[in-house]
Amino acid sequence: MTCTQPDRTRLPSRAGPLALATRFARPAALAAALLAAASGARAADLVVSAAASLTNAFKALAPLYEAAHPGTHVQLNFAASDALVAQIEKGAPVDVFAAADQASMDRADAAHLLAPGTRHDFVANTLVVITPATSLAPLKSLQDLQQPAIHRIALGQPSGVPAGRYAKAALEAAQLWPALEPKAVYAQNVRQALDYVSRAEVDAGFVYATDAAIDKDTVRVAFTVATPTPIRYPVAAIAAGPNAAGGRDFAAFLSTASAQAVLARFGFTAP
Repeated sequence: MTCTQPDRTRLPSRAGPLALATRFARPAALAAALLAAASGARAADLVVSAAASLTNAFKALAPLYEAAHPGTHVQLNFAASDALVAQIEKGAPVDVFAAADQASMDRADAAHLLAPGTRHDFVANTLVVITPATSLAPLKSLQDLQQPAIHRIALGQPSGVPAGRYAKAALEAAQLWPALEPKAVYAQNVRQALDYVSRAEVDAGFVYATDAAIDKDTVRVAFTVATPTPIRYPVAAIAAGPNAAGGRDFAAFLSTASAQAVLARFGFTAP
């Protein structure tokens, strides 16, 4: 069962770049939905909250884990990493948290949400700039995003989305953030940024390489972005999770050869 899906809301057709679709996840509402979904859960159910960019890979991993653990049902909940932390802080019955950056996991750790000794990095990723497949814009570097033809650039809201934080950090390192911020169209998670580019509602966007790979027919990768911080995904079991043993086991499972093979199939690399 999947409790939360990335928002696929379209951009308004008439709005200035600064006013366009800065949509934030509502942690309280998401937590309430997750609590409701879990209210009928069986004792062996395992609730896994994972970053939106892990959606396809974890949907493939869940049946693999269930096959090796008869009687266990994996419930998947996807959102931006910061929104997931907020859900857990508000009491959502989560057993495992897989984040897209260290900052969100650090926040969970600081709130004493993690089961001791279970946190570890299990995959890595890269950040890319993509354009609609029909675009003729010759983008080869971050500097090229300053071209007059590039009006709108999609990226995750840096205050709540890891992919957005990586993008902003890369632009700041290149001393381009002040010039490009007015072009920003903020998304509530990386999959929404991908959707904006896929539907050609923006001229370019920052997403992970793994996200770009799932929409090859509608987007193309213009170039890879060097990020000041390596993109490594941490996972940990949640200390107060209803299925504590299962949470620890699933967190460890992600580093096994079988799980890593599935993650590699979706473009993730070893941390």
